[in-house]
Amino acid sequence: MALDQVDIEEYEWHDGELQPREDKEMSFMDHLEELRWHIIRSLIAIFAGGIVLFIFHDWYFNKVILGPASNDFASYKWFCDLSHKIGAGEALCMTLPDFKIQAVAFAEQFITTIKLCFIGGFVISFPFVFYEIWKFVAPGLYPTERSATKGVVFICSLLFLMGVLFGFFIVAPFAVNFLMGFTASDTVANNPTLSSFVLYMVMFTLPAGLIFELPIVVYFLAKMGIVTPAGMRKYRRHSVIGILLLSAILTPPDVITQFLIGIPLYILYEISILVATRMAKKYEQELQ
Repeated sequence: MALDQVDIEEYEWHDGELQPREDKEMSFMDHLEELRWHIIRSLIAIFAGGIVLFIFHDWYFNKVILGPASNDFASYKWFCDLSHKIGAGEALCMTLPDFKIQAVAFAEQFITTIKLCFIGGFVISFPFVFYEIWKFVAPGLYPTERSATKGVVFICSLLFLMGVLFGFFIVAPFAVNFLMGFTASDTVANNPTLSSFVLYMVMFTLPAGLIFELPIVVYFLAKMGIVTPAGMRKYRRHSVIGILLLSAILTPPDVITQFLIGIPLYILYEISILVATRMAKKYEQELQ
């Protein structure tokens, strides 16, 4: 049989020959050992990404982490141009007030840089980390389940990175502009500490990456018959309220900002209904 007609995943090389792979039961310790190596490789990837970012920490800090704290940030120009194009005048144009970020604790700049480099290392190495997780989980699936989840690493990685970019370029600029412009008293100046500013930047980006995984979560829940498209359609109005509440939590109390966050979340919900519909049909076919 020609090699191009062989399912290579079901064969292995033994004594110089391609022979059928034998399914062997792995012990609990074997599973732990395999998991350990997946974790080690993932940590190496995160560590490598963190080192690269630390080498270029000046660019990383000024252009990425502190980017939304500058009036030169690209999103401010994009939204202002969009505001004029849609006839909204200066509604989406933002000008940050003057403020200075402070490092008040001993070694705060160094420690914060280390933390951010490894957080950034996780973000840029997420496709590899998820691939390692999937390699550990996939052998426990049935062949039909593995074939049904082809491309899951690429799709999950793409959705996660899209969510992070959405949080960075959409959520963060509006949130920083509002929070830095809000004053409870004229005698109090907004000069946040470095650690607090960084904490909020992480909150604006990483949760958005996880929220964008909603279609994948619905995919697996629908595959198990837990979520149905009829149920999602039935509770669509409730979901809209939930999305608006989530948008209000993730963003400052600004109606325009909440809609900018809520609309993509609603689109994700509608995509999830389509995913659930497709999986429900397959689930019904499997039960027949």
